[in-house]
Amino acid sequence: QVQLVESGGDSVQAGGSLNLSCAVSGRIASLNAMAWYRQAPGKQRELAAAISFGGNTIYANSVKGRFTISRDNAKDTVSLQMNSLKPDDTGVYYCNIRSPDFRTAWYWGQGTQVTVSS
Repeated sequence: QVQLVESGGDSVQAGGSLNLSCAVSGRIASLNAMAWYRQAPGKQRELAAAISFGGNTIYANSVKGRFTISRDNAKDTVSLQMNSLKPDDTGVYYCNIRSPDFRTAWYWGQGTQVTVSS
């Protein structure tokens, strides 16, 4: 059984930083992509950042230059370094494992809350 466990969510003031981590346990297909999605209150879940098995990255325009996604393939972990946080970054952040072409979501974590106050 595959499990994804996120950690690192917290409440911070605008301009602050947080580092989210996601640990994967269980057998997963190789060459998978990994991603962080987020869902603000009353809004749809949206992609924040994604990374291929080889390290190619995709970022939402709203986080470019502020967030950095990284992964450790040997440890099956993915991280999201978030700098210069804004109140609009508030939401639940979900770790996700996807197919290598990014098109299909395979597994989701339970989410970790990030709250940014002005």
